[in-house]
Amino acid sequence: MEEDAAKALHGVGVGASVVDFNRAGMPLVEIVSEPDLRGADEVVEYLRTLRAILVCLGVNDGNMEEGSLRCDANVSVRPRGETALRTRAEVKNVNSFRFAKQALEYEVARQTDLYRHGETVVQETRLFDAQRGETRPMRSKEEADDYRYFPDPDLPPLVLPEGMLDRVRASMPELPRARAARYAEKHGVAPADAAVIADDPALARFFDACLTEYPDGRRLSTWFVGELSRALNEGQTTLSALHFGPAEMSALLKLVDAGTISNSAAKDVFAILVREGGEPSRIVQVKGLAQVSDAGAIEAAVERVLAAHPVEAAQYRAGKKQILGFFVGRVMKESGGRANPAIVNETLRRRLDA
Repeated sequence: MEEDAAKALHGVGVGASVVDFNRAGMPLVEIVSEPDLRGADEVVEYLRTLRAILVCLGVNDGNMEEGSLRCDANVSVRPRGETALRTRAEVKNVNSFRFAKQALEYEVARQTDLYRHGETVVQETRLFDAQRGETRPMRSKEEADDYRYFPDPDLPPLVLPEGMLDRVRASMPELPRARAARYAEKHGVAPADAAVIADDPALARFFDACLTEYPDGRRLSTWFVGELSRALNEGQTTLSALHFGPAEMSALLKLVDAGTISNSAAKDVFAILVREGGEPSRIVQVKGLAQVSDAGAIEAAVERVLAAHPVEAAQYRAGKKQILGFFVGRVMKESGGRANPAIVNETLRRRLDA
């Protein structure tokens, strides 16, 4: 734990240097890992997991671009089978997962090329130039003495009271990895979807609230990583400003389950919920989105489509069965997208195979 220092800026004016106090005194926690990561992908996964934990605990907002979380990566390379660590170079202040991957891959390639040409790697601090996609020297750093470490008499050793760690562990919330495992094992959510939801504390809280109203976690999760995530990513809304809650989300999915509306119509209803809220069944009624399951009406629509496309009907009967999708699309268009797809498929097959 430390505090950010002021930053010296050189070359900003003719013969002048300035001191930037913008972040001076800001509390800073530095987490140092052992040298046991074996590639850029592992580093990015480590950073993503660490960020998710910090955000979950409420100690960091995870905004890398604004400097809330940054990565200093020490990189060294060695031949396969060699155990000794070689000279490292530090890539300083990387501020995104994408840049971390690019910087590390460049640095690995740079050091590898040096060794292959009989040269050596210099221990130094480097910066990543995102525009050029390369690292460049910032300052040399040989040994620990270069840091000018010295004890501070005002900072005595910190001794944690007996049992404090146990109390802290007991008070911690459910962490993202455990939450994702619960979603997958207890609620049948696909692991990838479970991880997406679990990594966002606000999204996870809303998901848990919705589960109390609609316990089909797998189906619910498809809407969270699909329509809801899309609305959030496109800036249509935020979780704190939603015009609907778990009851409305549950009511919408139950309308689909009951066959009252199609998935396509449900997306239209969801868009209205995002914009202005409302009661799903009322929206369906007002907008005329109820699914048509009347066999007679669908039969009539099928007859009109078949009459308008005799060539395609002949191709189907000649063995081109994949053309059935063409007819389904035409019938759905004929019905304004409201026809029950299952009944449409059954009716088309019965008429075409007759």
